[in-house]
Amino acid sequence: MPLPPVVPPAPADFSPLPPVTLVLGGARSGKSRLAEAMVRASGAARATYVATAQAWDDEMAERISVHRERRDAFWRTVEEPLDLAGLLPRVPPGEPVLVDCLTLWLTNQMLSAPDIDPEYAIDALIGALGRTFAPLVLVSNEVGLGIVPDTPLGRSFRDLAGRLNQMVSEAADRVIFTAAGVPLILKNVEA
Repeated sequence: MPLPPVVPPAPADFSPLPPVTLVLGGARSGKSRLAEAMVRASGAARATYVATAQAWDDEMAERISVHRERRDAFWRTVEEPLDLAGLLPRVPPGEPVLVDCLTLWLTNQMLSAPDIDPEYAIDALIGALGRTFAPLVLVSNEVGLGIVPDTPLGRSFRDLAGRLNQMVSEAADRVIFTAAGVPLILKNVEA
């Protein structure tokens, strides 16, 4: 007997937004589109989009451009590549905030701020989550499912990204893993 088809949850199925949602996935898994759709389905009149990317090269500049073009007047965009711990507790209460993405933020910590210990920055971010009074949807890449990076910097990034995702997941009320555009709920703490 064939199994019934898997029907992924619609973004509206994730409403209302809990205090902290983490959306994980690999590159091009659909995690950003899902996170944006979840915030839109929340019923909010406006939302803040915190963009962490920096244009290190032409290809990254093009990716940033595509993301910008996808955003309409619903989104108030704040570009913050480094200081999420300082920004998040200052956002207005109630209005949803989407942060895209934590792994780019971690890259910025490692490359832009060599005087800052990335582990300290991660700890500061986790502390800020508890001081933020707006629903947060945080997007992050799952980078630990592939090959072992061949450079010390790559291995350090992979390890720190794994630590970051674990700590945010622990603090989150909802964790969703996205693969091939299909969301899988890993954690859902009812309020």
